Amino acid sequence: MKQILRYRAFTLLEIVIVLAIIAIVVAIAAPTWLRQRENARGVACQENLAKISQAKEQYAMEFHISNGSTIVYPDDLISPPGTTKVGEGYLKVVPQCPANGVYSANPIGTDPTCSIGTLNMPYEPHVVK
Repeated sequence: MKQILRYRAFTLLEIVIVLAIIAIVVAIAAPTWLRQRENARGVACQENLAKISQAKEQYAMEFHISNGSTIVYPDDLISPPGTTKVGEGYLKVVPQCPANGVYSANPIGTDPTCSIGTLNMPYEPHVVK
């Protein structure tokens, strides 16, 4: 007599249940992951703004520039007057916004800003966390 071979396989219902569970996990995890990614961009933006602010203060103190005076950003902070090489200034490289925004140094005595903002995170100059 011939024996009938039965192959063990998953039923359609088992596959659908597994896919549904995976979809639920992804639906729960994806928004959290995206929010964390945006938070990381905001933190990086805040760090860049802090670097620009510190470089502005150092530049203003060294050249005796009063509050309200404007600077040429990033040129004055990368290679200040009297230097010819890029990177000899208060900033070694020009900070790049992680969300493709544009940084503005603003006048001396005011905080630098980002065209996109810090992604709903308040920028607090001179605060070390």
